[in-house]
Amino acid sequence: MKLAWQVRRLARRFGKARAFCVVLLFTLAALRIADIPALEELRLRSFDTYQMIEPRRKTAKPVTIVDIDEKSIRKYGQFPWPRTLLADVVSKLGQMGAIVIAFDVVFPEPDRLNPDLLVNSLAGLDDETRTRLIALPSNDQVFANAIRQSRVVLGESGLPYVVRELDRTLPVTGLATIGSEPQPFMLNFPGLLRNIETIEKAAAGRGIFSIRNERDGIVRRVPMLIRTQGIVMPSLSFEMLRVASGTDTILVKSDRAGIKSIGIRGLEIPTDRNGQLWVHFARHDPSTYVSAADILDATAPPQAIAQKLVLIGTSAVGLLDVKTTPLDASMPGVEIHAQVLESALTKAVLSQPNYAIGAELLTAATLGIVVIWLAPILGPITLVIMGSIFAALLIGTSWYFFAAQRLLIDFTYPLLSTTLIYLALIFSNFIREQVQRRRIRSAFSQYLSPALVAQLAQSPDKLRLGGEEREMTIMFSDVRGFTTISESYKHDPHGLTTLMNRFLTPLTNAIIDRRGTIDKYMGDAIMAFWNAPLDDAEHQINACHAALDMLEKVDALNKQREDEAAHGGHAYIPLNVGIGLNTGICVVGNMGSDLRFDYSVLGDSVNLASRLEGQSKEYGFPIIVGSKTALAARDKFAILELDFIMVKGKAEPEVVYALAGREDTARTERFRQLQNLTKEMLTCYRNRDWDGALLAIARGRKSDVSHQLETLYGLYDKRIRTCRDNPPPANWNGAFAVLTK
Repeated sequence: MKLAWQVRRLARRFGKARAFCVVLLFTLAALRIADIPALEELRLRSFDTYQMIEPRRKTAKPVTIVDIDEKSIRKYGQFPWPRTLLADVVSKLGQMGAIVIAFDVVFPEPDRLNPDLLVNSLAGLDDETRTRLIALPSNDQVFANAIRQSRVVLGESGLPYVVRELDRTLPVTGLATIGSEPQPFMLNFPGLLRNIETIEKAAAGRGIFSIRNERDGIVRRVPMLIRTQGIVMPSLSFEMLRVASGTDTILVKSDRAGIKSIGIRGLEIPTDRNGQLWVHFARHDPSTYVSAADILDATAPPQAIAQKLVLIGTSAVGLLDVKTTPLDASMPGVEIHAQVLESALTKAVLSQPNYAIGAELLTAATLGIVVIWLAPILGPITLVIMGSIFAALLIGTSWYFFAAQRLLIDFTYPLLSTTLIYLALIFSNFIREQVQRRRIRSAFSQYLSPALVAQLAQSPDKLRLGGEEREMTIMFSDVRGFTTISESYKHDPHGLTTLMNRFLTPLTNAIIDRRGTIDKYMGDAIMAFWNAPLDDAEHQINACHAALDMLEKVDALNKQREDEAAHGGHAYIPLNVGIGLNTGICVVGNMGSDLRFDYSVLGDSVNLASRLEGQSKEYGFPIIVGSKTALAARDKFAILELDFIMVKGKAEPEVVYALAGREDTARTERFRQLQNLTKEMLTCYRNRDWDGALLAIARGRKSDVSHQLETLYGLYDKRIRTCRDNPPPANWNGAFAVLTK
């Protein structure tokens, strides 16, 4: 029992998140051992980046490419050329001192221009001419004789299918091994396309020039040894090295993890486990190329061929021998073999040792365990700094091995593994915090507003007294004549409650839909505000939209109630609301005591919004807004200036406005005319031009066919006549003192 209790205690301390990350660590290790395509692609891309940053620098040029280029084809005709012409190329290269000559071309069929074949395609030949032509040596024999006079390596091609059975009498390069059997690790081509027997037997060596691209089509590795149809063939480039060294046998070193290296006398080349050489590419070098036409014309510089390994290939556009490398999108295939030779002879080859995967797994496991151990303990900033240091060390170490040792050590897997474990821990913390937030919502949703509950769930530290200053838009709304309405329900209190719910619900939705926050309900009144607790850059606009939405919803509710009253045979009393909006600096936050508090707003701007709501009935407009609100909303709403008032308790006067509609209303000619007449009336009034003000009112009444401004005109008519009979003092600024709230 005691042991079980201790185990449970340790399990609780270790935590589910850490246990999950341990499982994740082992899963990622298994994926790396399997070397899934996504991980391999990431690794290869990082090695490409290294080569782009630091390509191989050429310290010597031991290789020349004799290029069957556009110039050569224009001069000597389309390719393939007659093999007598190729024999001339080989002979001239031998005379110029080429060490080894190799063809990045295969000759699987007899020359179509052989005399014995040509004679059958020529009509009208006499017997003597026919006999003389047949007696001539074949082009293939001429080519074979030239090959026999030089050290020539013929190219062969690996195929995905078997073309014909191999001639086992043809020479095969010898193979010696040290360690485990290497054949199971070599790349395999099911078929082999060889040269015709006449040419094949004359050559000093034979090598496969086929290159297997990576999944993304980029050439990064070239196989040095290949299995095909039961034999092992060297690559074209490595066979050139073997022939140049005069060695009969290739030495292969391997272990249980795969092939380690291949070598000949005086040269050992490290490979990957499949016997492929990682090519350390240099940038495309045009000076490596000599046109085949220049060789045939004897115009090529002798130093370009003497004591060089010579590759014969093609870069002509129509022959489609183009490859993509980490440095070039269109490198001729023959140049890749040249780059292999240059890398090998200058000892600038890259290698990915067989122990690399073990080092990567060990590094990933070590860093993963450190993160699993420290992540729940350390703060996020410390952990990010530590992670950045780890990442820099991984990348720096990998780069050091590449730049200084030419070793390819992958940093992407350890970095990815550690990052995924870190993200898993962060996600588990997120889930745990979400659970805590749900608990907070459950505990307080019955007492606080939804917006405040959400804010407290996001930041539990805000569950304390205090506030902050913000510019906000405040709304007060109230029902006009609510006393009369409530008296009609004195024998039906439940009916009054139902009515208030029907009334407050759509108004509340109108506010919330426009990003407002309900502060409180005060009987039939609503107090709301914008730009808290969430930021709202257009709080004035949203508040105006909400006020107009509220009027529309009240109209819809009144229509329903009127229909219900008509069908029910009872009295109908419409609901009318007054709304005040004002924008200004307020203090918003948790107000109250340590035992009970509410998220609310305080400030002079709040008081003014309340006063404006109270004045809506005086001016005959249901929505009255302060000057800051009107200034922000004037381009998107129908705003009408009403008065310059001094409200009770406020030292400075305030220009107040009516919100008469949205932008479509503001654009109507009728509203613009009434707006201009109202401005004219106010200007005359404030300049003591009483007769002019009364005249403007008269013209306004004629234009106001809907009598929307009648209350406003009646208020100013009475006020102007009073001022005319009892002129205001000399220092009067046009402000009107409002004595009521």
